[in-house]
Amino acid sequence: PGYLRSAMEAGAAAFLVKDAPAAQLADAVRRVLAGERVIDPTLAAAALAEGANPLTDREREVLRAAADGATNAELAAALHLSQGTVRNYLSTAIQKLAARNRAEAVTVAREKGWL
Repeated sequence: PGYLRSAMEAGAAAFLVKDAPAAQLADAVRRVLAGERVIDPTLAAAALAEGANPLTDREREVLRAAADGATNAELAAALHLSQGTVRNYLSTAIQKLAARNRAEAVTVAREKGWL
């Protein structure tokens, strides 16, 4: 579902699972050429079940920067924020994602297509 959300936001015209039957793939190509959008219904339902992205732009920015294991001080310097502000953004993101720590928050956000 996370990949589907990202693909659609990037303007993809179709999204199918990789093991879709050849007939389904051919039909999807024809439908896209006719101007339709084609999305695997199972993936669409799963993406809708995930809900909207709860993270703000800034929380996503800080989580992306934290993905490489940088310290709060390093994040603050790179993002031109205070360490306390970085800590607050990370804490809020962790809570919103029901994660135990920043690494888990990054993983959850990536899996859901929110980063």
